[in-house]
Amino acid sequence: MVNDHPADRNDAAVADRWREAGDRIETLLDACAAGGATARERAEQLLHEVVELYGAGLTRIVALLDESATVRLSADDLVASLLLVHGLHPQDVRTRVETALDSVRPYLGSHGGDVALLGVDGAVVRLELAGSCRTCPSSSVTLELAVEEAVRAAAPEIETIEVAAAATDSIASVFSSDSLFTRVRDASPRTGSWIAVPELAGLSPGEVGGFAIAGQAVLACRIGEDLYVYRDHCPACDNSLSGAVLHRRMGFPVGDAVLRCPACLAHYDAVHAGAQVDGPEHLEPLPVLVRDGELSVAIAAGVAG
Repeated sequence: MVNDHPADRNDAAVADRWREAGDRIETLLDACAAGGATARERAEQLLHEVVELYGAGLTRIVALLDESATVRLSADDLVASLLLVHGLHPQDVRTRVETALDSVRPYLGSHGGDVALLGVDGAVVRLELAGSCRTCPSSSVTLELAVEEAVRAAAPEIETIEVAAAATDSIASVFSSDSLFTRVRDASPRTGSWIAVPELAGLSPGEVGGFAIAGQAVLACRIGEDLYVYRDHCPACDNSLSGAVLHRRMGFPVGDAVLRCPACLAHYDAVHAGAQVDGPEHLEPLPVLVRDGELSVAIAAGVAG
């Protein structure tokens, strides 16, 4: 369980500030441009000199550390980003991508899907998808928000993510320039973001709760130790799922859980991406991961389930 400790909130605020540092620097450079091309060139040169100075210092620090200490340092997001900028990260691209996929694989598996790394070729990562993460439109958005962010955060030098369907799937195709991510963006421009929702940690096993995240109503439930979040919308009757409760189907093993819509009584598999048990519909799952020590949910604005 994640506690909403004041120190955690301060750490998250610091993390948000350094993540936005690039935008602030660019804004300041644009402001310098108001003084003419020469003023901007001087500002850029000053920035370059400062980066080179701190890079040289960081290089000496890393040289004084043993390998295990460098690896521990690289586990910190901020330090890892600086090591990457200066070419000092102890792990190669493939290792970083594999670690990133490992971090989101449990979430994808809980929604009936999986992702495998086929290879890294220069600035291109090739992935293989299986299960509902590839076949369900809403899970495709889940994939984009969870997997793509994880990969790009771990390996910012990656320019393209190519996706192939698993060979065992009945529909086999390779997405390159027309990748799954491209298809999702074409259908609905990506305007989503990760929102910290520490209140989710307060849900008890078997409990269902409603939350408003970035102006959107969502339904969250805890099954065992795992959290699942869905948009608060029943596609079968077009009503809210407010008041829905979890049920275990007769004859199914422990851990089975379905959400029953209080309006139309449609049943949805809460563990496997919200697939309707008694019909063809599908809830819209939203990624929930621990980011910077806080439970966070990815909201994709304008995406229909």
